Amino acid sequence: MTYLLGVAAAIFLGLGFTLQQHAAASAPASDFLRIRLLIDLLHKPIWIVGVLSMIAGQVLSAMALATADVSLVEPLLSANVLFALILARLLYHQPLGLREWSGSLVLSAGVGVFLWAGDPRGGDPDTDSLLRWVLAIGVLLLAQLCVVEARRRGGEVRPMLLAAAAGLLFGVQDGLTRRATAAWHAGIAKIFLHWAPYTLIAIGIVAMLLAQSAFETGRLRTTLPVIAAAEPLAGIAMGVIVFGERVRLDTLPLAGEACGLAAIVAGVVLVGTSQNFRQLEQALLRRRPRLSHRHADLRLTRNHTVD
Repeated sequence: MTYLLGVAAAIFLGLGFTLQQHAAASAPASDFLRIRLLIDLLHKPIWIVGVLSMIAGQVLSAMALATADVSLVEPLLSANVLFALILARLLYHQPLGLREWSGSLVLSAGVGVFLWAGDPRGGDPDTDSLLRWVLAIGVLLLAQLCVVEARRRGGEVRPMLLAAAAGLLFGVQDGLTRRATAAWHAGIAKIFLHWAPYTLIAIGIVAMLLAQSAFETGRLRTTLPVIAAAEPLAGIAMGVIVFGERVRLDTLPLAGEACGLAAIVAGVVLVGTSQNFRQLEQALLRRRPRLSHRHADLRLTRNHTVD
């Protein structure tokens, strides 16, 4: 059941991210990294559908996290980029070539190798401590570093850094979801007295703003793969550091885990940089009444000039 929930969550997340990027790419450049961006996007029905799809994916992932360790669920969620590609195929009739199939196989193999080699187990959301959460702040600091560097950069580097920051926060959000779920099981009244739900909401809003800013300033093929690669890595780190999940650390299993994670990242990059994503972007641009190719290029040039 955990695997089915994880895959279903990845499907809804892939759909949600694709629709959100479609809407955010036509948002005013002045909304960059401002809460006003989210307010403006609320007037776009397609963005709302994308958010609802993402919420459905997060609910399904929460159900999976309630019954399994974070380090087991996170690799399954990274498959959302594959379903975004399939969406492009269905909506815009773009064929899947060797690069896409290769990336799909590499990603699937990476998930399987990591789960087999690491054999993650033993985590308990009730055994977290303040010290463990302090150690996890390192993930938040890394996300902050990405945002600071994104403000200094222009061109394609800026949205990639923002996407990395968003992916890291989504991974932290997954860890907090598991903690909040444990509080929920302790009683509905107690969940309102626990810190986890409020922190979950705050980080979720920041992660959403970073993701939409990345979608606004960048292309689908340079943002979605980065989010899909960063989120599981951060989520696995949260599972090990905060919840005490254990993975095998003998020489051979450790090598297998490293190969599995490398294959996950490589598969996401192969799929995300495919020609189908380029053709999807062109199809999206043709359907936008207010954003042409020339305007999109001018936006990237303007961001680079400002920096």
